[in-house]
Amino acid sequence: MSRIAACFEALRKQERKALIPYITAGDPQPSVTVPLMHALVQAGADILELGVPFSDPMADGPVIQAACERALRHHVALHDVLDMVRSFRASDEQTPVVLMGYLNPIEVMGYVEFAQAAHDAGVDGVLTVDLPPEEAHDLVIALKDRQLDPVFLAAPTSDDSRIRSMSDCGSGFLYYVSFKGVTGANRLDIASVRDKLVQIRANTQMPVGVGFGIRDAESAARIAEFADAVVVGSALVNRIAELADDPDRIPVEAPRVIADMRAAMDKVSACA
Repeated sequence: MSRIAACFEALRKQERKALIPYITAGDPQPSVTVPLMHALVQAGADILELGVPFSDPMADGPVIQAACERALRHHVALHDVLDMVRSFRASDEQTPVVLMGYLNPIEVMGYVEFAQAAHDAGVDGVLTVDLPPEEAHDLVIALKDRQLDPVFLAAPTSDDSRIRSMSDCGSGFLYYVSFKGVTGANRLDIASVRDKLVQIRANTQMPVGVGFGIRDAESAARIAEFADAVVVGSALVNRIAELADDPDRIPVEAPRVIADMRAAMDKVSACA
């Protein structure tokens, strides 16, 4: 059983929901990333989503675009991100780590070479934003051959056949993007998300995580009422940006965003 599958199974038995924070590797400087990863786990994160900096993050809004720019000023590349995961694994062998990014750096490295390097570093899953399931066969094979979970994005426009295609190709969990648009927007429609998850669950057995638009503890708790996982990115990355001039404060103060969400989500579980 993969670390991701084991995490969801343990949470299911505890009647709790997964909290998955996203950070951009190397933001605002490389030395912050690994201490921040550990601090997020201590704050209540169940799975870590580590963004690979990219020059054209088309699915991301201004907050994460700026995070990529800050990381790229330090020339943080895919191999550096893998080194960060390897360093994290030196003292945390349990928490799943999912790389989130775009296809170009993986293609440059090569699918097989990347999959092997990611496995060796301790990565558990890979979410490639701009790779649809119809084009993903070669990368999926390379990942699954090395016990890595390919994670796909479902959208409000995804129909039954496409959801089934993602389910057939993917593993670990399915990531539902809660609205049409980029990260960081503030237009979360709880009722629409709830309705869409009914459709998604009719077409997959995988856990379903919801991201985009989750900005605070209240919205995280409301999503946790019916989703298997809550993914938070821009709210956390924005707090990191606010602390960028004093990076030593980031592992201490930024995880409070996650701790507040964890507490609110656990209250929902306790009342369920």
